[in-house]
Amino acid sequence: MLLAQQNQINLGVPEGSGFENLTELQFADIIAAGIQLILVISAIVFFFILVIGGVRWITSGGDKGKTEGARNQITAALVGLVIVFAAWAIIQLIEAFFGISILGGLQILP
Repeated sequence: MLLAQQNQINLGVPEGSGFENLTELQFADIIAAGIQLILVISAIVFFFILVIGGVRWITSGGDKGKTEGARNQITAALVGLVIVFAAWAIIQLIEAFFGISILGGLQILP
């Protein structure tokens, strides 16, 4: 009898571990979190590309080629940021017009 009890493995989430809500996680929540993660990471990347372009412009020293390269990088970063925020705005409009939740329903932090 004691041997049978020792061979059982509890695969449940331990109480008080902070992961109790993961048992209710659905595929749609994972997709929503992935979309949010992609939007945030891409916005951060484009912001840093913008900052690096600004630093390149400042350190170009008046060289036409370097200044033009920095200006092109800044333009590309601004276009990227506009695209990211436009994608976020489109998602918000779809949520408002159709009453669906694309990015909502998942709390990453408690």
